[in-house]
Amino acid sequence: MAYESIIYNVKNEIATITFNRPKALNALNQALLGELSAALDEIAADENIRVLILTGAGDKAFVAGADITELATFNSLQAKHFAARGHAIINKLQQLPIAVIAAVNGFALGGGTEISIACDFIYAADNAKFGQPEINLGIIPGFGGTQRLPRLIGSNMAKELIFTGKMISAEQALRLGLVNRVIPAEKLMEEVMQTAGEIATKGRVSLREAKQAINAGMNVDLASGCRIEIDAFALCMASPDSKEGTGAFLEKRPAKFKGRLTE
Repeated sequence: MAYESIIYNVKNEIATITFNRPKALNALNQALLGELSAALDEIAADENIRVLILTGAGDKAFVAGADITELATFNSLQAKHFAARGHAIINKLQQLPIAVIAAVNGFALGGGTEISIACDFIYAADNAKFGQPEINLGIIPGFGGTQRLPRLIGSNMAKELIFTGKMISAEQALRLGLVNRVIPAEKLMEEVMQTAGEIATKGRVSLREAKQAINAGMNVDLASGCRIEIDAFALCMASPDSKEGTGAFLEKRPAKFKGRLTE
């Protein structure tokens, strides 16, 4: 598929999706969401891809929220469809069986914050800004912000950000546990690629099971979560990667994982 609102490429088993509407600060509109959904389907179908990176074109924004010129035309039914579509696409992103890193290179507001917190973790440029400013438009976050943000930083801090609509810096986001690292803007993609490259050397099955166990376990009690982990651990042992990993350790050599999600 030819993409216009995003740039999609794959190199060394690492896929990159770049939101590509820099003149609109990469704001989310229907066309971009459709292309993002199609790219996620393409990634899910390609077993050679081990890591996905999301970032924004230009040096000002990751995603600066929804496209207000489009949003302002919606009636209630259209708004519900738009929000439901956004939820479906972001759920698809979160459920990918590979590691997903958000490389936030500027404004991540509204839907930009919501996309980034659906990734497995966030590396932010030192000039990045986060926020849920929807309250200033007389609406609320519509792509999962009221649900994922409290789970990530706690309900009190999430309420403050959502109720006030204020932006926070990358350093403030780091202190809140919203981002993993803050990196000088000019070095952001280099550092993200280094981490992605390290993850790409790990076993596909174990990465998938680790991700699914963590995500599923966050929504259940501890005892249920531990049962999820037990099952995931057992499934890892069914993969040839477990034999390769333990064998490499005993033989004092680097492991070469070749296990697949489907055989």
